[in-house]
Amino acid sequence: MKYNHTTYAILGILTTGCRTGYAIKQLMDQSLNHFWKISYGQIYPTLKQIVKEGLATVDTLSEEGKPSRKEYYLTTKGKQTLKDWLQKPVEQVPVEKNEILLKLFFSRHQSNTNALSLINNYREKLEENYQTYQNIEQMIANQQQNQADAKYWLFTLDYGKRVTKAAIEWCHATTTQMNKG
Repeated sequence: MKYNHTTYAILGILTTGCRTGYAIKQLMDQSLNHFWKISYGQIYPTLKQIVKEGLATVDTLSEEGKPSRKEYYLTTKGKQTLKDWLQKPVEQVPVEKNEILLKLFFSRHQSNTNALSLINNYREKLEENYQTYQNIEQMIANQQQNQADAKYWLFTLDYGKRVTKAAIEWCHATTTQMNKG
């Protein structure tokens, strides 16, 4: 059976030791959201579907004085489903939706000053993202708590850093050209 990417992402997250919806959301916020967006509202319905499909089991834990919590564990079928998906080639190169490119495409309808301001603002956001990636990289390097996953996390982080650096360079080149007239 073919599942959506959110299902595969959550199956993958369950391999990292995250067991609860809250822990899954935290991992997504700290890492996956830099390259794969999953809304918080998708987590619990997906977990419910994963259990229904036999890809994971759920244990409800009760602690005195605290609300019960559900912990999810991949089944053999869930691990195999993830492995099968991982081994399939990427179906298509993702098409990026980029607001700055959309605005720049139609920028003859605004002042050059305003267009330059948009690009500079975009560059500043990219530089903030780049700094965030460097901080995450340092955190992974310092903690190395999950060494089996760490090198793969660093590969995805390196991709983000390279793409961001290229976009920053594009901002500089584009503003230089726009300033020439």
